[in-house]
Amino acid sequence: MQYLKTVLFTMGMLSGAIVQADCTPPDFKPWMTAFQQEARAADLPADVLNNLQPDPAVIKRDRSQQVFAQDFLTFATKKVSANRLGLGRTHLKKHAALLNRIEQEYGVPAEILVALWGLETDFGAVTGDFSTLRSLVTLAHDCRRPEMFRAELLSALQLVQKGDLTPGKMRGAWAGEVGQLQFMASSYDRYAVDFDGDKHRDLIHSSADALASAANLLKVNGWRAGEPWLQEVKVPADMNWSLARLNSRLPLEDWAVQGVKDADGSPLSGSGEAALLLPMGRNGPAFLAFPNFEVFLQWNESTVYATTAGYFATRLAGAPVMRTGNAQVTVLSVSQTKQLQAKLQAQGQAISKVDGIIGEETREAVRQVQQKLGLPVDGYPDPELLARL
Repeated sequence: MQYLKTVLFTMGMLSGAIVQADCTPPDFKPWMTAFQQEARAADLPADVLNNLQPDPAVIKRDRSQQVFAQDFLTFATKKVSANRLGLGRTHLKKHAALLNRIEQEYGVPAEILVALWGLETDFGAVTGDFSTLRSLVTLAHDCRRPEMFRAELLSALQLVQKGDLTPGKMRGAWAGEVGQLQFMASSYDRYAVDFDGDKHRDLIHSSADALASAANLLKVNGWRAGEPWLQEVKVPADMNWSLARLNSRLPLEDWAVQGVKDADGSPLSGSGEAALLLPMGRNGPAFLAFPNFEVFLQWNESTVYATTAGYFATRLAGAPVMRTGNAQVTVLSVSQTKQLQAKLQAQGQAISKVDGIIGEETREAVRQVQQKLGLPVDGYPDPELLARL
């Protein structure tokens, strides 16, 4: 599941989008002719696109995805299942030597890589069977995000030209991601490494290449070796909730003053700075998000996905199952969230799309309105806020 701040990982943007097309793509044949002419001018193997036609199944998926409209507890409970945890621990042992070598090279812990590996493809078992070139042709020709996918299609042709992949081997997810860690073509070209020494960067068949390439991407995007990423905590019944936002890091001592404790109720230990992350508001699960958590958001912009990935990695590292929070959380439906976003938009809040997903943009707008209405400023909408609006 990788929108990218880096273009790997369109999964957050693509899997999370809930959209309706209100545009019409150009006629396909002249579009393809013009694209192939551009590719040939760049000395790319445009002929591998001959006879490809848009795939209606790709368009259908692009228009209907809403997995990240789920609340964090629902999503994380499904994704960090007992079975997946068991498989993750098995892979940690099975690939211990490889994962240790990767950590020595890139500074990324084994638990991080195995968690992402498990979430993306069930540890390489489910990489997808869509033709990558056909999917990218489909989305580059479509009218929603043509420039983004046009660039990805050109990158895919570069991979063919360099010999990293053949058109026949380029099969993966519906949105063009390939390999055991689901890289988009541009990220494949930028971050992939040959870690098994066979002189090929094969992220589809080589677990060593795939895991090391993921570590390379994380390192380049700011991973800090030897530092934590996410720690579950217990928050008090009341505190200055406006401090709980990802762009506000405070020393752990300051969080202790606010009444934040370790998940087991003991005083906070350790040092450094972290943000207080409340994925379902003041009554739901609570975490301290350290600077390394930002790298999860580079992998996938969805806070729900990033928090789930970080939590999965902590479980693999030995953390217990998380608490559900201090009280019952009433979750808005997708329809109610869209109503909320439309009302926020009408009030002049910075809501760029009404999509039913409670992302960071919606959370910030919610904080602004909670402040005005005298409600706890935790950035998470509930039925009371919707009614007040």
